[in-house]
Amino acid sequence: MGFRHVFVCVNQRPPGHPQPSCGDRGSRDVLSAFMEKLQTDPELFMSTAVTPTGCLGPCMMGPTVVVYPDAVWYGNVKPQDVDEIVEKHLKGGEPVERLVVSKGNPPGML
Repeated sequence: MGFRHVFVCVNQRPPGHPQPSCGDRGSRDVLSAFMEKLQTDPELFMSTAVTPTGCLGPCMMGPTVVVYPDAVWYGNVKPQDVDEIVEKHLKGGEPVERLVVSKGNPPGML
């Protein structure tokens, strides 16, 4: 298992903004779930970094999570999905296909 860096968008748009934001869709709970896994799993703690970010771009698909160096983009991630991402992807090396919105480039980019 190589080192991975997980980015979780926690961008919060102002009330009334026409575009959705990951923060409005529960991304802070997703971030908390990843952080909890890191704190309780020594293997994960030594092999993974989790960082909250501002807007990653695909707001309509949020909450957005990106795993590098794999460049796997996940969309509509919920806290209950974190265990599966940790076990299958971060530990097992296999992306959770049902949540993948892009591999390589940000969704919608060439």
